Amino acid sequence: MGDVGGTWDPGECSDECAQEWLAGLRANPALPNSALARLLTVEESPGPASSEWLKWRTLDAEAARMVVASPQIGHRLRAVEKPELDVDVLSCLAHDAEPRVRFVYAVLAGDFGRRIPEGVLEILAGDDQARVRRAATDHRGLPLTVRARLARDENASVRAGALTPEVWPLLDADLREALCADPDPAVREAVDRLLAPEPEPAPRIAPELRVTDPDPYVRRAAAGDPHVPTALALRLADDPDDGVRLALSLREDLAEEQRTAVAYVVPDGYHTPPRWVEERGHEPEVARRAAASGHVLLRRSIAMRHRLPADVVELLAEDEDFFVKLTLCEHCQDAPHELVVEMYAHWHGLKAGFLRHHPNFARPGLARYADHPNPRLRHAALDDPDGGPDLVLRLADDPAVSAWAVQDPRLPAGELLRRLALRDSARSAAANPALPPAVMHRLLDLAGVAAGPAR
Repeated sequence: MGDVGGTWDPGECSDECAQEWLAGLRANPALPNSALARLLTVEESPGPASSEWLKWRTLDAEAARMVVASPQIGHRLRAVEKPELDVDVLSCLAHDAEPRVRFVYAVLAGDFGRRIPEGVLEILAGDDQARVRRAATDHRGLPLTVRARLARDENASVRAGALTPEVWPLLDADLREALCADPDPAVREAVDRLLAPEPEPAPRIAPELRVTDPDPYVRRAAAGDPHVPTALALRLADDPDDGVRLALSLREDLAEEQRTAVAYVVPDGYHTPPRWVEERGHEPEVARRAAASGHVLLRRSIAMRHRLPADVVELLAEDEDFFVKLTLCEHCQDAPHELVVEMYAHWHGLKAGFLRHHPNFARPGLARYADHPNPRLRHAALDDPDGGPDLVLRLADDPAVSAWAVQDPRLPAGELLRRLALRDSARSAAANPALPPAVMHRLLDLAGVAAGPAR
């Protein structure tokens, strides 16, 4: 677009249009750090979705440092939720002026498998906010000397959180006695857990008693227990409890005739796969048996495997049950392209990102869907790498998919600038990664955002 950034002017810029530009720029994957620095000065509306854009934005080291130093509390809070950020960059949040930021950092500092920098837990354990100190006690890396100090804390929740089997022997006798008689029940309960004797193992109940137990939950457990003999378990085939009959029907040791004879009811919603399918579903013969079963939950269960033999995939891809096919597409890397597209076309729970990340999603040729009556398939047409600017331009006028088409970097430059000035497309145009940095900064100028360092 040449030097258009310094001269382009959309005409009158309404507050509404300016907000659309800002929202689009926040979503723009090509946003330079110079523009990010300016966006970080913009105060956002409070609420659960505030600064959500930062949660999904990839930040390099420079950008990460800018976010944790942002004047906006919401930005700093979002930084803590990003597992990929450098732990040493994040560690400065232990000193943050805002108690909410220090608390969230204290809770999440070790999440996502992150290393906690040396000395950070000690800082959090000395915080003037009790909930920050309490959060510090949840980290196993907290030094025992610090934990012992917190066992004397003025706040009861901190005292309770500080108590672990490792620290208890280090406390002096007077403190242990005081904690045993602590006026707060949470502290006394923590002490009781430490001092409680190991529970004795529960006595084994004979299988014959389990299958006749009046508690349906006991019978359910027996029905699915492979240690209960098959013949004994089959006595539950006419059990009055639906859960008992369902558990029985999913046993590995049943022949298909026996399984069919059980009057089980398939419940709505998600069902945890049987343990034998989870543990041995990678074995080809186990996979083939489950895929060929008349029990739809066994077929749905095996469809959850990451990889499956070709003949099993072929069988499941033709299954009469919609959710078997959907589960295969969602979980199995071997699901065929045709089925992936079919499920995407008919199930709104599958987002466009699902298509793009599926290894068997073949993009070339998708342009043939540009005129398809299903808007989801017209959207998929944009993923055809051989589709040129004409395809994108055509779909930019399609109300159902224009938001994505206008964000497509293949959109002609002049059309992209024109769309920036239209209220209905301003956000999508500002999110287009082909937008030159100079134009991005011009949008920020027009929106009244303070200028950053010289660019």
